[in-house]
Amino acid sequence: MPLGRPDAATISLAPTFADILARDEAPAHIAIDIPIGLPDVTGPGGRGADVAARKVLGARQSSVFAMPSRRAVYAETYQDACAAAFATSDPPRKVSKQAYYLFPKVREVDRLMTPDLQARVREVHPEVAFWALNGKQPVGTPKKIKSRVNPEGMAERRALLVGAGFDAAFLTTKHFLAKDAGADDILDAAVNCWTAARLAEGIAIRFPETPDIDGRGLRQEIWG
Repeated sequence: MPLGRPDAATISLAPTFADILARDEAPAHIAIDIPIGLPDVTGPGGRGADVAARKVLGARQSSVFAMPSRRAVYAETYQDACAAAFATSDPPRKVSKQAYYLFPKVREVDRLMTPDLQARVREVHPEVAFWALNGKQPVGTPKKIKSRVNPEGMAERRALLVGAGFDAAFLTTKHFLAKDAGADDILDAAVNCWTAARLAEGIAIRFPETPDIDGRGLRQEIWG
């Protein structure tokens, strides 16, 4: 998206994180809804970034998963991940199936991330972005209810994006097959793009203000 031109946003699919980094015209700012920075041991609620972001989201706080340790993320099976998470968390806790299904993408990003790359690749979260877009208030209605898209929640988020300058037709067009990207994914991508523009302008908000650093030197932070 050209800086300051949400109405000129375009959309495409990239199979992997490596494909994004390898593009001839690699974006100057890349906002991804994938955890960056994995701790050796986690406290209550996951990483400090997860806890800090959750605090502002009110009823939407469950959208921020508690990310376990790097050891748990790299476990080969769900049972192994639960065992590793249990051994590396205080208080001890296992891993939800929903979080576990994200681990392949988390590993994909983690294998390529470096502290230097973090200067242009930042972790974001759509509900944190919508919080910022909504005047630092959580969106009133959920995007999904029992894993099904909630029309009211979609409409509320779409209205916020249109108010920020995105084209309404762009937000409602079916760009891809549902198995590749659903209507809710398009709204998430758009608001994360909005956050990338805020990062470029130096006005994005970081959770927490002073992030923890993991064993590989990566900052554990979420931007909105």
